Amino acid sequence: MRNNTLFVLAIVSMIFYSCKDTDAQDEPVKIKDTSGNLNISILLDLSDRISPKKYPNPTMEYYLRDVGYINSISEAFNAHIRGKKIKQIDDNIQLFFDPAPLKPEINAISKDLKIRLDKENVSNGRIAELERKYKEEPKKLYQLAIADDHYIGSDTWKFFKTKVNDHCIEENHRNILIILTDGYIYYENSLMQEGNETSYLTPALIRKNGLTTSDWSTKLNNGKFGFIKANDDLSHLEILVLGINPDKKNPYEEDVIKAYWTNWFETMKVKRYEIRSGELPSDADKIIKDFILNKKP
Repeated sequence: MRNNTLFVLAIVSMIFYSCKDTDAQDEPVKIKDTSGNLNISILLDLSDRISPKKYPNPTMEYYLRDVGYINSISEAFNAHIRGKKIKQIDDNIQLFFDPAPLKPEINAISKDLKIRLDKENVSNGRIAELERKYKEEPKKLYQLAIADDHYIGSDTWKFFKTKVNDHCIEENHRNILIILTDGYIYYENSLMQEGNETSYLTPALIRKNGLTTSDWSTKLNNGKFGFIKANDDLSHLEILVLGINPDKKNPYEEDVIKAYWTNWFETMKVKRYEIRSGELPSDADKIIKDFILNKKP
């Protein structure tokens, strides 16, 4: 009788652990978040927002603000690298735009600014070269885009739909995406609408939706206005949006823009995010470096 009981217990045990293994295989693969390694991506909005002719700013041109932001990002990345032991270095910094400009010179600069440092290739000379490139090349990139004077818009929505997972998320890294934008999104080949949700945002759309009065928040929530969800799970990505520059004719424009982005990030389960206005680089420097270097739990 005792032997029969043991036999039954053994069979039950085998079934239990077999089921447990099967369940484990069905669980989604989780990307490890190792905060000691940085994977920084910078997404540029090269729409007409950077045009000094269309949107002049006597204090500082908007493209020069972007250049200043990129310099602060690079300084934070370099400080991170220099604070690590050589054997611990496995860090990336890169720059994107979507859609890609038609000028090959611009794309060549972007390619040159995609840099990976690890224990096999790092040296003081290579770090110094990275610092030089990020101080000089972004300004050349913007000047080329402005001289080309062919602004095709920003397809930020499509970037989140089709590219962000492959380009901006890497295992065993802390993944940070920094978006330089005025907050508006528009690309003529990606204009979609589902109910009151869209893949784009313009001042004209905000006016059309009646989000120009003090009750804009109630209207936005009741009408379910916002961006169409472009991704199901960005829980391994931190995002810093810099440069929000609202249409001055609507006193509530900035609040509406930030609400669109906030709700979008929440829907896509972004791990951590901040959405900031278009401040001068000297004022944004601390914001950028705190975001990159002082990780919050």
